[in-house]
Amino acid sequence: MITSMAATPHLTHSPLSNPPPLIKHAPPRLRLRLRPTRATPISTNATTTTDQFKDYHPSLEVLGGARDLFCPVIKTHLGRPYDHYPVLGANCHVETIYAAFFRNIPDVKLKRECLRTSDDGTVTLDWVSGDAKKLPDNSPILLLLPGLSGGSDDSYVRHMLVRARNKGWRVVVFNSRGCADSPVTTPQMYSGSFLGDLDEVVNHVVNRYPKANLYGAGWSMGANILVQYLGKEAGARRFSGAVSLCNPFDLVMSDEDLCKGFNKIYNRSLAKALSGILKKHLMLFEDIGGEYNIPLAANAQTLRDYDEGLTRVSFGFKSVDEYLQNSCSANYIKYAKNDPIAPDRAIPRADIKENPNCVLIVTPKGGHLGWVAGENAPQGCPWTDPMVMDFFQHLENEKAGTRQGTGNLLQSVEA
Repeated sequence: MITSMAATPHLTHSPLSNPPPLIKHAPPRLRLRLRPTRATPISTNATTTTDQFKDYHPSLEVLGGARDLFCPVIKTHLGRPYDHYPVLGANCHVETIYAAFFRNIPDVKLKRECLRTSDDGTVTLDWVSGDAKKLPDNSPILLLLPGLSGGSDDSYVRHMLVRARNKGWRVVVFNSRGCADSPVTTPQMYSGSFLGDLDEVVNHVVNRYPKANLYGAGWSMGANILVQYLGKEAGARRFSGAVSLCNPFDLVMSDEDLCKGFNKIYNRSLAKALSGILKKHLMLFEDIGGEYNIPLAANAQTLRDYDEGLTRVSFGFKSVDEYLQNSCSANYIKYAKNDPIAPDRAIPRADIKENPNCVLIVTPKGGHLGWVAGENAPQGCPWTDPMVMDFFQHLENEKAGTRQGTGNLLQSVEA
């Protein structure tokens, strides 16, 4: 699913004059979220048609206020049927598990930077090694936000990183506290509601490369955090565009679905990943007192156990439900249909239709962080990656004053 939005109806700060685009998609959903503000619809130009866009394949669902404006940019991808890879794509669980364990992981040498936050926490930024000297200071920057407990070693992150880097983009992965072996220096760890770390990362990156345009792409919980940031924080104006993939949108609904049937496997797996990070840093929580229940979090069988024992207490919520409700990115928008973690019913279709800067694209298959389809299947990049980068490159070309066609861009990537 791709959702593209330009204006979000529930901003808590003044409207941005030139808000950033965001593409958001969940395995079967890819979303393009463009301009997280109440700004007026994006103006058209000579290369973008405003005629009603109908050139998309019936296997896809395409809607949104900005459909006619931005879909022509990626019509090469939308005009083809979504053909899932035989057997693997026929079942959402098989596709999700295959992508997580068997998709190849591009070999890229990264250079790590530890960033100390204002509350003495620590996050890490992984840059492509050598790019600081190789790339011009005005090269566009793509900031990547992995999913819950994920990091720069995940295959879906590496594939997007390589594709962007091959286009001459500077790429940096934001690893949250404790993720991807990031050090933990305070009791506050991963949270779907805390935007402070992302804000400090954005300021750090922009201050380092003030001549470059900044773009963002997030997956799953990383997408949820990114969308909240774009719709809520003043720092959103720093972005020239963004993409959200596999966003659960409504964490209350996602939590409900994770407690059903086979989805319980994902629930336990995610809880185990988070509790594993916690166990590495238990000394920080010795004699912490208060409402913390560290044994519950360290031995969590579900995400709710972990959030009850640690997350909701660390960030001042009275209950897990209050924490989840306050972490829903759907609140700032006013994701494939078989995604087991990001449910189709959570997509705010009515709001996206009314939003003049939003586009939603839903694929019929894809699982969660899967999309094992297209010419790169089964072990290559997700079906969504070429489309996402063509969209980003279009935005960058417009800001740079160029008018290159997406066909030429795609050829250069494949070369």
